[in-house]
Amino acid sequence: MAVPTEFMTQITRSQRHLHAFILSMVWNAADADDVLQETNLVLWEKVAEFDSARPFLPWAMRFAQLQALAWLKRRRRQQERVVFDDDLSRLLADEAARDELALEDRRQALAVCLQKLTAEQRDLIARRYEPDGSVSAMAEASGTTPKALSDRLRRIRHALLQCIQRTLGGAVA
Repeated sequence: MAVPTEFMTQITRSQRHLHAFILSMVWNAADADDVLQETNLVLWEKVAEFDSARPFLPWAMRFAQLQALAWLKRRRRQQERVVFDDDLSRLLADEAARDELALEDRRQALAVCLQKLTAEQRDLIARRYEPDGSVSAMAEASGTTPKALSDRLRRIRHALLQCIQRTLGGAVA
């Protein structure tokens, strides 16, 4: 199939406009060059759909827009997909395992320390951390002020923290 001369003229004349349009979408001249090349390939594939009676630039810009959007989508996927080398992957896995072991040590220390509290203190902590366990409601039910109850809870939590730190050998919990 012979390429119409009008098509070749129009595609040649439109390069700067298409590049500027693509650049407004991808914000990088080198990337705009790549997208323009992809756009030109699509335009050449669509030459049979070219109608010389209609304006060329709006027609071509629609293909440029679609190519730029496709490029942006590919770029987003590439940026979301972070690939680490084996050493870094091993390092991250080791760190995660250490964190999980440390967390489990803290959970066990907390369980031991909770047992050292009085039954009344354990009950108070348990009620506070239940869903809907508000200090105001608890204070009202026990006939005390919210501030007094908050102070008591703070002292219990501080005692738990000190116990956990001692249990873990001085490490920060």
